[in-house]
Amino acid sequence: MKRIAAIDCGTNSIRLLVADLDPATGELKDLDRRMTIVRLGQGVDRTGRLAPEALERTFAACREYAGIIRELGAEKLRFVATSASRDAENRDDFVRGVVDILGVEPEVITGDQEAEFSFTGATKELTGGEAAGAERLPVEGGGGRRAGLETPYLVVDIGGGSTEFVLGSDTVRAARSVDIGCVRMTERHLVRDGKILADPPGEEQIAAIKADIALTLDQAAETVPLSEARTLVGLAGSVTTVAAIALNLSEYDSAAIHHSRIPLTQVREITHRLLTTTHEERAKIPAIHPGRVDVIAAGALVLLSIMERIGAEEVVVSEHDILDGIAWSCA
Repeated sequence: MKRIAAIDCGTNSIRLLVADLDPATGELKDLDRRMTIVRLGQGVDRTGRLAPEALERTFAACREYAGIIRELGAEKLRFVATSASRDAENRDDFVRGVVDILGVEPEVITGDQEAEFSFTGATKELTGGEAAGAERLPVEGGGGRRAGLETPYLVVDIGGGSTEFVLGSDTVRAARSVDIGCVRMTERHLVRDGKILADPPGEEQIAAIKADIALTLDQAAETVPLSEARTLVGLAGSVTTVAAIALNLSEYDSAAIHHSRIPLTQVREITHRLLTTTHEERAKIPAIHPGRVDVIAAGALVLLSIMERIGAEEVVVSEHDILDGIAWSCA
């Protein structure tokens, strides 16, 4: 067993996983898994720069994570940064701060690398490696895949600034990262100068988001044959939050959400609900993290648009994603 630490720093959140890995058996045992909303990508789509307050929120989380990593004695740390820091003019400020706190340089990975990590993390359990939560989808005789899950998988990682599309079975066949995400769509269409334009959003704003998503899905389809997908696997906070609402959870429950299967009809109902309620009303939904209240409606609309585009009747929700893929890369 190898004890490793992995950090995934995205547009909206930063996450830590400290785990023991057994490369021989494919077993991953969580020791500590946590998430902090830092909104690193605040304003990046508009200004092209990381805001000072966003950097400080991120560095505060890094200091907390550094203490946990030392306490648990991880042998290796890998820090991966995604969309926001990839786009920002002042990303060197971000890199220096992370090195000072954690002693490692953040790897600002490409969209293709991000897609590879997401696919590995999301599908390792589905293709034979046993891990926590795997028993929720019984193993079919001989193949090591979960009952009812046909391949190829389309893994969709809906982040704050970008969404990754990865098609494959045991390995990746095609991947594409496109610039749609819950934060980017919210800041582009639902707010201006930090102020909400309409609460709830108006029909014109929703139509603009849908048009934006449709264009980027066309871009994704140029590289990834979306129509060939047989199982849709959804990752990241927008998807897991929609699942938590669908499951009517009184509070966020990772074990209940992992490998849940949410039908298209419910995704459509929840998206409509989120788009037609006010910020205050959404904040009262127990399953929504306070840091996602203002962006979850756009995130749900991205998920719904993808499902309708590929004709998916359900989405298999995974709590294991890019973070787990980063961890496995350390082994």
